[in-house]
Amino acid sequence: MAGVAAGAIASVSGFGIGSLMTPLLAMHVGAKTAVAAVSVPHLIGTAIRFWRLRGHLDRAVLWRFGLTSAAGSLAGALLHTGAPSPAIAIILGALLVFAGASQLTGYAQRWRFHGAAAWIAGAASGLFGGLVGNQGGIRSAAMLGFDLPKDTFVATATAIALCVDAARMPVYLVAERHQVAAIWPLVLLATAGVVAGTLGGERLLTWIPERRFRQVVGVLILLLGLGTLLGARA
Repeated sequence: MAGVAAGAIASVSGFGIGSLMTPLLAMHVGAKTAVAAVSVPHLIGTAIRFWRLRGHLDRAVLWRFGLTSAAGSLAGALLHTGAPSPAIAIILGALLVFAGASQLTGYAQRWRFHGAAAWIAGAASGLFGGLVGNQGGIRSAAMLGFDLPKDTFVATATAIALCVDAARMPVYLVAERHQVAAIWPLVLLATAGVVAGTLGGERLLTWIPERRFRQVVGVLILLLGLGTLLGARA
C-alpha cells in the first residue's frame, strides 16, 4: 500500500517514493539498509515515469541543475555510509518546511534560479538528499525556482532523479548488498507497489489545474518537512 501511494504521489510531484518508503522500511531493517533497499523500487518507478513523460523534458534545467545534483548526491551518499547525524535531518526538515510554506504564501514566487545559482541549488539539494537518503523533496523544492509547467516540472525532476540514482545507487548497494539481498521479498513487493502507483498516478496529474500545481507541490513539501522533523526528533 505504501508503494502504491508513493508511486502515485511521485507521478504528481516528481518525488515521494523515497520519502514514504524509506521511513517505513527503516522501522524493520534499520535506516541504512532501508535507504539502499528503497533505491531499487525508486530506480524502476522513476524510469517508468520518465519514459512516459520524456517528451516534456526541459534539457536546459536538466543540464544546469541536474548534473550538479547528481554530483552532490554522490558526495552525500559517500558521507552517508559514515552514519548521518540527526542534525542533518533536522536541517533538511527545516528547509523543506520553509520551502513548502513559502510556496503556499506566495513568497517563493520571488525565487528564480539563473546561471550559477542553478548549479549551486542543484549541488546543495543533492548533497543534503544523499546524506539522509531522501532527496526528492528538497530537489522539487529547489526546482520551484524554475518557472516550469506541471508536465515539464515532473518530467525534468524525474530525469534528474534518474541521474541521481545512477550516481548513488552503486554506493548504497555495495555498502549494504548483503542486507538488501536478505530482504529481497520486501524489495520485490515494494517495487510492484511503486510500479502500480506510478501508472495509476498519471491520471492525478492530468486532473490538477496548472494554476494549482505549485500549491499542491508546496503542500507535499511542507508535509514532508514536518514528517522529517518529527522523525529526526523521535
